Amino acid sequence: MPLANKPAEAARPAARSSAGRVRHLAIIMDGNGRWAERRGLPRVEGHRAGIEALRRVVEAAPGLGIEVLTVYAFSTENWRRPKAEVDALMGLLVEFLHAETPALKAQGVRIQAIGDLAGLPPQPRAALAWAMAETREQKRLVLNLALNYGGRSEIVRAARKLAREVAAGRLDPEAIDEDRFAAALDTAGLPEPDLLIRASGEERLSNFLLWQCAYTEFWLTSTLWPDFDRSDLEMALDAYANRQRRYGGLG
Repeated sequence: MPLANKPAEAARPAARSSAGRVRHLAIIMDGNGRWAERRGLPRVEGHRAGIEALRRVVEAAPGLGIEVLTVYAFSTENWRRPKAEVDALMGLLVEFLHAETPALKAQGVRIQAIGDLAGLPPQPRAALAWAMAETREQKRLVLNLALNYGGRSEIVRAARKLAREVAAGRLDPEAIDEDRFAAALDTAGLPEPDLLIRASGEERLSNFLLWQCAYTEFWLTSTLWPDFDRSDLEMALDAYANRQRRYGGLG
């Protein structure tokens, strides 16, 4: 799939409605470290700049018709990074939640999270619980943070949950269909992503929303995440609107 480059404003195509609007947008926020390294900065400064990019997208999303924004914030594989970087990321998460939650609440944003949240350190876990409680009544946009998240881990946890129901005699194995399995996933109650954006030029899912993205459209850009702005988001939505989604049929 070719990567998108940011065109001049007038060069962007007009959106068509063949695919409909994007209700659920998923984003792999990649390229923070490279952004910092190219500027001779510590990698943590790239992650800090990435928070600014996330703020821009969150502010723009509701006005563009987006109802759910799921962002890959920290994967199960990210624990393999140097301890100093992991500690810095956890610190930034706490800082983000405490600093941004009041503003997000005022904007009508509800904070949710997916992943093995019990595996987070105590301070980020507490900050997340507080932010989720503070914003639980907001309805304009769901900001869904994927934290200590891996698609394979999520599927295994869902399978175990259903297996326990079967073992306890509360569930007939023959009653487990795709809908029942989806209801056991972390994203239960949310629509599947219509569009997935990956920044920084990489072209893989990286264990993100493996079940949910079965029919998701992808939009890949060489723009590093800290440089991602509203024009990139609008370009992605324009591209989506010009696609035909056939779900295995003929359209």
